[in-house]
Amino acid sequence: MKIGNREISNNTPPLVIAEIGINHGGSLDVAKEMVRLAAGAGCEMIKHQTHFIEDEMTDEAKSIFPPNADVSIWHVMERCALSANDEIDLKSYTESLGMIYLSTPFSRKAADFLEEIGVLGFKIGSGEADNLPLIRHIARKGKPVILSTGMQTIETIRRSVAILDDAGIDYALLECTNLYPSPPEIVSLRGVTDLKAAFPRAVVGFSDHSIGPEMALASVALGACILERHYTDSRYRKGPDIINSMDPAELRFLIDRSAEIWRAANNPKMRTEAEEPVYRFARSSVVADRDLPAGHLITESDIWARRPGSGEIAGYDFDKVVGMRTTRALTRNTQLKWSDLK
Repeated sequence: MKIGNREISNNTPPLVIAEIGINHGGSLDVAKEMVRLAAGAGCEMIKHQTHFIEDEMTDEAKSIFPPNADVSIWHVMERCALSANDEIDLKSYTESLGMIYLSTPFSRKAADFLEEIGVLGFKIGSGEADNLPLIRHIARKGKPVILSTGMQTIETIRRSVAILDDAGIDYALLECTNLYPSPPEIVSLRGVTDLKAAFPRAVVGFSDHSIGPEMALASVALGACILERHYTDSRYRKGPDIINSMDPAELRFLIDRSAEIWRAANNPKMRTEAEEPVYRFARSSVVADRDLPAGHLITESDIWARRPGSGEIAGYDFDKVVGMRTTRALTRNTQLKWSDLK
């Protein structure tokens, strides 16, 4: 899968997405500062949320209060949404710093707007993971899609994946738990491997709402190619997503450590060149375990394996020596050579 020039696969370090979302509280200046600090932390992709409230929700939303907010979902988004012009400005600023700009459209109008301003792909949030008409509308645009799968099962997500498959586009599926924050007892790291097994065509990643980087880092060892976390310039801001957001220092930590884990997770089981000096002293050599005369028929009790590994006969060849005869007298702890045996 590629978004812009960024390949996303098991052959590349995980893509870490800094989700600003609505953490800017509706301020373009704050959003830009968050982007600037993310760039300084080495981030490759910023993710925003695009809200056109009237096309996104009905009036019933004014009486729905999310668990992590003290006002209705309508008023949360009304307060935090950037205007269309501000979002264009934010996208331009993000790209001027060398990062990819992605956003989640929560409505048909938002998807069309993002298409018009030239986004390179689309992110579909967990809340829209089974919104089949919206997914179909986005998929028809022919661009790569990253789909979060929170609040879904393998079976319920199949209909959405089928739309992406039918559209012939590249896509990623992110394991996600939608509680803010998500405690470890309900986070599913196994979801990463379940998604990989169920949808072999998909790139699989992890959208993290827990506190701290541990869950996201652990997902890399299971094959997650994308890590998405909420992000803020300061945890002292107010907002429904701040509690499970990383700051620039943690963003840098996540980028660096995930790359290390990815590399280690893909290294084959083998003795490396760097280990050779250690192996030469750490392994054992076959030695006489007591004084042995010339012509002696060696039994298992006559020999042993001891460090260092500088001897000619390694400990793993111990059984080959049993039953051979000595060609000369040997004192205890002498490292045996093949020429000492026949």
